[in-house]
Amino acid sequence: MSTNQFRLISWNVNGLRAVLKKNFHDTFNNLDADVFMIQESKIQNHQLPEEAKNIPGYDAIWSECTTKKGYSGVAAWTRVSPRAVANGIGIERYDKEGRILRIDFDAFTLFNVYFPNGQMNEERLAYKLDFYHDFFDACQIEREKGRPLIITGDFNTAHNEIDLKNPKANEKRSGFLPVERAWIDKIVAQGYVDTFRHLHPDTVKYSWWSYRFKARDRNAGWRIDYFFVTSDIIENGWLKEAFIDNTVYGSDHCPVGLVLTTP
Repeated sequence: MSTNQFRLISWNVNGLRAVLKKNFHDTFNNLDADVFMIQESKIQNHQLPEEAKNIPGYDAIWSECTTKKGYSGVAAWTRVSPRAVANGIGIERYDKEGRILRIDFDAFTLFNVYFPNGQMNEERLAYKLDFYHDFFDACQIEREKGRPLIITGDFNTAHNEIDLKNPKANEKRSGFLPVERAWIDKIVAQGYVDTFRHLHPDTVKYSWWSYRFKARDRNAGWRIDYFFVTSDIIENGWLKEAFIDNTVYGSDHCPVGLVLTTP
């Protein structure tokens, strides 16, 4: 039986136009992804520069925030032709912020997601928790159809104490609140697997650092960017590698990656 290898990359770039000026294309080429996904593109489709829209060998897929300029947005470049693509999950209050791209391949469905940040106020924290609930409800519909799922992006939540430098100091801060961490517990209980932690149970490595206090220089970071997969992907032996590439600069996040083989 022939197999297909997929190398997937996810990176919150914190502004596509900014990162394009910081060796983005070199990073893109060096990471050599079959599907390269970004979050926080912060750009409307009509503003896209040609150098972003047209990367040789790749088809580009964009989802923009339609209500606020320079906010949110996700995108993907794929050199493997998908069966179908879709923006959002059919719920206007989330879809208008351009937070979700769905890409269907033969063997699995891939979601590129920029989960909300709950730090602004109680209203945004409630929105974030509602988003978790409704997004994973939508995922469950696909699971019931027998679709293996891969969910990647900036989850804006560190799961356990190993996933951030200063857990005690941050336990009352959105991003490490008990109610947010409980959502990660819940999806794990539902059969979603954190691929990096599955393969590297004791590794301390971060994917985001504040721009303040020279946090990256001190490696005072958080692991909030993930590849979660449904347990059937693990059981089928598809998972080969999961990694965090913190040698890459240009954003307050670094890329995370996944390698899998499928029939």
